[in-house]
Amino acid sequence: MADIRVLIVEDDPFIAMDIESAVAEQLGDGVELIVVESVAAARKAAADRLACALLDIDVIDGKTFEVATELQQTGTPFAFVSGSAPHEVPTPLRSAHFLRKPFSTREVAAFVVAAIGGPLAKSPV
Repeated sequence: MADIRVLIVEDDPFIAMDIESAVAEQLGDGVELIVVESVAAARKAAADRLACALLDIDVIDGKTFEVATELQQTGTPFAFVSGSAPHEVPTPLRSAHFLRKPFSTREVAAFVVAAIGGPLAKSPV
């Protein structure tokens, strides 16, 4: 699982920690979580191969729609995790998975597991 890189773009540190915890709990230690709070940092992180991405729409330096478009063009699965309304997403990006805040950490974990096509981390016995 060391090849699994998940990008999380979220400018609220508490929400970012919730998302990070949900993904780590499901995928275990073999996942690399890249947590950034801006469009600029997200674009830089998205330049490398990613298994999937979770994008807040409104972050410190703008909206993540350009990042989403780049991910869509490379075939990288992504979901918007946002308090914005789904109809605010540009038409070409509306097919993306949308998790409305407040979200369930189960929803986040389920999206990531489905996106990478992998099993859930084994539960302790």
